[in-house]
Amino acid sequence: MTRNQLFALILVVLATASGVALLAPPEVAAQGCPLCYQSAAACSPHAIRALRQGILILMFPPAFICFGITGLAWRRRNLHNRNS
Repeated sequence: MTRNQLFALILVVLATASGVALLAPPEVAAQGCPLCYQSAAACSPHAIRALRQGILILMFPPAFICFGITGLAWRRRNLHNRNS
């Protein structure tokens, strides 16, 4: 399998997975705690805004870690071939 074929296969798999995720009903992702949902729904608009901003802020560290590991793997992808 050539590099272009592998890239095309990965792209098709990712596109299919994202399409399925977008077409899934909202009930599929409704795995939150009912108590948390009720307490968040009873908050003031200011508290709801703060909660949403907190969720966005908490998304950044895992994303940076994922991008960092991917970048490190990308830079070192042919390191073992050069040592032979």
